[in-house]
Amino acid sequence: MMEEKKNPRVVVFGLASCFGCQLQITNQEDHLMEVVGQIDLRHWQMTSSEPCPEEYDVAIIEGAVVNEEAVELVRDIRSKAAVVIAIGACATTGGIPGMAAADHDAKQAEQYPDGLPAASGVPVTPRAVSAVVDVDYEVRCCPIDFWEFVDVLEAALLGSNRRPFSRTMCGDCKRNETTCFYNKGQICLGLVTTAGCHARCVNLGRPCNGCRGISADASLEGARGAVERYGLSVADFDKALEMFNQTNPAYIEYIAAHKEG
Repeated sequence: MMEEKKNPRVVVFGLASCFGCQLQITNQEDHLMEVVGQIDLRHWQMTSSEPCPEEYDVAIIEGAVVNEEAVELVRDIRSKAAVVIAIGACATTGGIPGMAAADHDAKQAEQYPDGLPAASGVPVTPRAVSAVVDVDYEVRCCPIDFWEFVDVLEAALLGSNRRPFSRTMCGDCKRNETTCFYNKGQICLGLVTTAGCHARCVNLGRPCNGCRGISADASLEGARGAVERYGLSVADFDKALEMFNQTNPAYIEYIAAHKEG
C-alpha cells in the first residue's frame, strides 16, 4: 500500500512592513484556496491566532529586519525551514524601512534623546532578510504580484532550475512598445531595476520607482551618464534610487564613489 503523500508544512511571518504583500495574497479569494489546498498551512497571523509550530518545511517572510528580535527570529526560521521565501520590497531590498539605514544610530539618538522606549526592542540598521540569512527564493515588488508569488511558491514546492530575473526593466518596456519617460523629460528607474513585473507601472503611465531593486546586470554609472545626456538632474536620479536601495551594496558603493568625487 502506497504511503499517502503529505503536503509541505508552510508558515508565514511578518516583520517590519505594512503587511500589504500578505494582503495581496488574501485578496485573490477566487484562487487562494487552490494554492492553500497544495500546502499544510500551519501558521499565519493574518488568518489565525494559533502559535507557530516548532517544525515546518517552508517559511514565507514579509518585512525588513529592524531589531535584534527580528534577527534572532529569522535565524531561528532558517535553522528550521528547508526553504525560505522572502516576499515584497521590505524583505528583499530593505524597502521603506531601509530608507533609515544611512546614519541609523544618529537618527535613533535624535528620535529618542532620552533613550529607547522599553517596547521598541534593540534596533539594528534596517536590512533585507537576505542580509541576515540565506534566502532560497524571492518575490519582489511593492506590493508583490499574486501570480508571481504562486510561481515562486510552486518552484519552492516542486523544485525548479529556472534562474531568477537579472535583466533590467528597459527591455520589458521595449517589448511592450511603451514610450520612454526620458523622452518626456522624466526620470525612470527602469534603466537599473530588476525586471520581472512586466513593466506594470510604466504600462499604467507611471515611471518605474525601482521597487524590485537594482538589477545585478545594471550599470549605475551608465545610467548616470544617460540621465546627463537627457539633460536631467543626476541628483534627482540618485535620490530616486535611495527609496528601495538604501541597503544595497551596489548603491552604497555608487553613492560613496560620487561623494568622494
